Amino acid sequence: MKSKLLTLLMVIMLTLTLVLMPALGACGPKVQPGQVLKIGMMTPSTGPVPEKGLPGQHGIQDAIEYINSELNGAAGYPIQVSWRDSAYDMQKVGTIVQDYINEGDILFTTHSSSEMKAAQGIANQNGFPGLAIFISTMNLHPASHIYGPTPDYGDDWVALAKYYKENIWKGTGAPKMALHLLSGTVGQGTLDGAEVKAAELGIEIVAKENHLISTTSEIDSLTRIKTKDPDVMIISGVPASTAVVIRDANSLGMYPGITIMCASASFTKSLIDLAGASKVEGVYGVFHTVSWEDNVPGIAKAKEYCQKNHPADYGNMDYLSTWSTCLVIREILTTAVKNVGYDVLSKGGAEAWKAVEEQGIQKVKGYKVEGLQGGSITYTPGDNRLDNYLRMYQITGGKIVPLGDWQAAPLIKYEKYGDK
Repeated sequence: MKSKLLTLLMVIMLTLTLVLMPALGACGPKVQPGQVLKIGMMTPSTGPVPEKGLPGQHGIQDAIEYINSELNGAAGYPIQVSWRDSAYDMQKVGTIVQDYINEGDILFTTHSSSEMKAAQGIANQNGFPGLAIFISTMNLHPASHIYGPTPDYGDDWVALAKYYKENIWKGTGAPKMALHLLSGTVGQGTLDGAEVKAAELGIEIVAKENHLISTTSEIDSLTRIKTKDPDVMIISGVPASTAVVIRDANSLGMYPGITIMCASASFTKSLIDLAGASKVEGVYGVFHTVSWEDNVPGIAKAKEYCQKNHPADYGNMDYLSTWSTCLVIREILTTAVKNVGYDVLSKGGAEAWKAVEEQGIQKVKGYKVEGLQGGSITYTPGDNRLDNYLRMYQITGGKIVPLGDWQAAPLIKYEKYGDK
């Protein structure tokens, strides 16, 4: 009898062990107080582009609050952000990135492509992975340690040109296009796309003008463009500079008349506020996230936190861009923790950066960003754009309204075109 009872107890103990072992193993090491994942994030909240930087800063603050309070951080570890205001001062950017390295941060972001251009030298030299929320061809080619959560400005130009040719152009032959470009990475990225793809798409570029970020009048440049009689003008700038160009196009009687289209850096609520809704009515643009009115899973929380903490930013696409990028970062860090463990990441330095890049960024597959972006976050070797979908929009009645479905932006291998 005793023997049978002992055998039964042993069977029960063995069964319990087999049942509980997977559950216990799945728990992993318990997160200890003070254990965090440290990252650096900068925005140009003061200086010449606060209409972009300040909503971007607020999107970061609110998204990280949401992630840490409701999503249990990344793999259970709170994300600690070292936020800095770059003031759009490129000398200051270099100092900020060095501070991030010294602080033990394991990745960093910039809001603008210009900030990243100033940061990427030291970042690439050290293997310190970075994401530019708005990104240029100048940040991505050749591919190194800098990534974009979305397509770049060259992709913007291709999407705008294709949409114009297929949906707006009613003439014969090649439509004539003018480019009005912000000097630096924003304009150059757009120009890169135009120079390598215009002939293929059947577009004739008849004028190229540049403007400064501080511009207050573009009457002279637009007068030169007007003499070329373009059918369409693509503006690639920031909201304030783009507002100046469009207002002056109104003053010269060019618009309404020609079609005006905008790259993603300017296409946000701030453009409408700065230019005036009547001046930008009917203007087309391209963007990389959903609109505030889209019915997707992730928009409800963005609205909730924005209305609670920063109601003035409601409807602003820069806010939504940084919010969605924070979710992408959470997925990257979660993936890295699962693959290499917290201890490797906690130390900072070269080993942690390598782990974040190779076992985080490059291992993320199929992440949908709660529906806030058109594609899914997936790394493809040789293509440092983690999502390659964008969508057309139009300003209608003072609102940014989506036009149709998302479209893919195939990788443009700029290196094969040489220095154009």
